[in-house]
Amino acid sequence: MTRKRTSLIAALGAVGIAAASLTAFSPAAFAGPGGGRGHDHGHGRQTCELEAPASVGGDLGAHDPGLFAPCEDGEPWFLFATGWGPLGEGNITIRTSADDGATWTYVDTVWDVKPEWLTEAVPGVDNLWAPEISYDARQGRYYLYYSASTFGNQRSVIGLATNTTLDPADEDYEWVDEGLVWESNAGDPYNAIDPAILQAGGKHYMAYGSWWQGIYMLELDWPSGKVEDGAEPVHVAGRGGAGIEAPALVKHGRYYYLFTSWDVCCAGADATYNIRVGRSTSPTGPFTDADGVALTEGGGTLVLGAHGDYVATGGQSIVNGLMAYHSYHEDGHFDMGIEAIEWTRDGWPVLDGA
Repeated sequence: MTRKRTSLIAALGAVGIAAASLTAFSPAAFAGPGGGRGHDHGHGRQTCELEAPASVGGDLGAHDPGLFAPCEDGEPWFLFATGWGPLGEGNITIRTSADDGATWTYVDTVWDVKPEWLTEAVPGVDNLWAPEISYDARQGRYYLYYSASTFGNQRSVIGLATNTTLDPADEDYEWVDEGLVWESNAGDPYNAIDPAILQAGGKHYMAYGSWWQGIYMLELDWPSGKVEDGAEPVHVAGRGGAGIEAPALVKHGRYYYLFTSWDVCCAGADATYNIRVGRSTSPTGPFTDADGVALTEGGGTLVLGAHGDYVATGGQSIVNGLMAYHSYHEDGHFDMGIEAIEWTRDGWPVLDGA
C-alpha cells in the first residue's frame, strides 16, 4: 500500500486538553487481531504495511501511545495510552478510530478502579503508564502490559491484563487482572516501566526500562506472559545514568531494531525527548547504531526529535509499518502523531515529523 505521512493537529478534545495539562507522566465497532509495539498478531513480525492517515485529529491527548492497527480493511484502530487524572483513577485510557487513524475518540479506561495489589505494591501510584498491546491468535487473547510507578522513583512494577475481545458490547468483554510481571526497587540497575514485547525464534521477550542504567530485556514464559523464576535480565541499552527509556522493538529485513526515547520527557515546552535507534541480527542484541556504537555504550541514531512547532518527541510504538508517538508543542501541550516509517537503502528507519 502507498504510505503517507501524517501532520500533527494541534487541537485536543475536552479530554485531551485536560490530559495535556499534566506533566507527571512516565519518562486501538472493534478490531480483530492487529498489532502492538513492534509486532503483529503477537508473533513478532509485520504482516502488512498500512497507509498512514494524511492528518490526525480528534482527541489526540494520548501520552505514550500503544497503537493497535489491524491489517484488515474497515476494522477500527485502537490506541491505548497512559492514564490521567480522574478517569478510572488514572487507569490506562482507550481511544478508537473508525477511519484508519485519521480521527480519534476517547472511549473508556481499562478498569474503573485500580487492582488493589497495585496500590499496595506502589504506594502513592496515580497514573498507570506506557501500555503495550498484543494479540496472540493461538491463545485467542489480547495481552496488555503496563507500568505503575511514581514520578522519579525506582519502586515500580509492570503488570499484565488480558481480554478475549476488544468489543465492550461483547458479553465476554472483560479485562482480567493477571497481576505482577516484573518489578524494581531502590538499588536495582533499572526501573521496571515502559514494557515492550517481541516474539522471535519461538520465544517471547520483554524489553523495559527508564533512566538509571537504561534498558533491559527478559525472556517471558508463554502463554502466561509472565517472567519465570530465576530469569536474568540482559542489559541492551544505556547512557551511564542519562535519560533513556520507552523501548519499542520491531524486525525489518534481517535486523531487529530497538527504538528508545532519550532525554527529558514530561516538562511541557522544556521537554527534550527524542527517538533513537540501534539494530542487531539477534533479538537480544548486541545493538549498535549507524556509526557502529553499541547502545550499551551510549549509542543511538537519531530518528526524530524536535520538528515544526514541536520541541520533543517520544513514547513511540510500532505496528504494521507505522509509528505512533507523542510530541510536546512549544506552548506546552502534547499531541499524538502517526506516520509511516521509511527505510533507507542501507536499512535505517527515517521519520520527518510531517
